[in-house]
Amino acid sequence: MGFLSGLFGKKEAPKRQLDHPNKLLKGDMITFDDSFALPTQLRGQQLKVEAIHTYEYQRSQLCEFLLRGHSGTAIYLSYVQEDESYLSISMKINRAVVEQLFDLDAFAEIFEEPGKATLTLQALPAELAAEFDKWLSDEYHQVEFAAFGYFHRQDYRDLKPPQNDDDARGEGFEGYSLANSDDTHALDVEVYESGDTEVMLTLYRPLTDIREYWPAS
Repeated sequence: MGFLSGLFGKKEAPKRQLDHPNKLLKGDMITFDDSFALPTQLRGQQLKVEAIHTYEYQRSQLCEFLLRGHSGTAIYLSYVQEDESYLSISMKINRAVVEQLFDLDAFAEIFEEPGKATLTLQALPAELAAEFDKWLSDEYHQVEFAAFGYFHRQDYRDLKPPQNDDDARGEGFEGYSLANSDDTHALDVEVYESGDTEVMLTLYRPLTDIREYWPAS
């Protein structure tokens, strides 16, 4: 019977193949390239998927992965498919940092119609310049003004987010974006209905910047 049970026993399920950001699940890990084109928070770092979020717009959805490594810094990753596919990688900054990076009067123009603000990076203290090395561009021009959407703290890939009016509807926000002339760096601002404002430094990078994938199971 031992022979027969071994012969006809259940086969092991095939191991999960993880080779693309679209396949990431909570608990998975990725390793970034060690290129000096990347900031220190990413260069050669192994980051774990802590949560998966969804941005819902009128005609599209975008999946966002919250990543964290040994440094504890929260990194936000999305895979974007347009004419060309690329990674959108962001890090949040607080008001104190915004005040050091940009003139606040110029920053306030982001929220004024017709949405044609231009921001120029100010001279930075050495410590701040080192911390945000590779995250910043010298100049940004506005490319998005008050784009309305909902933010969901859930993974709705291949699903339609809830459309009812309770908490499941997501958190409403208006999005404002500025980019540099090479479309390699961006500044993203989200103003929520609650009054909270999030400011993010964003890099647009090739998919090949992710060198390894480590499935949790």
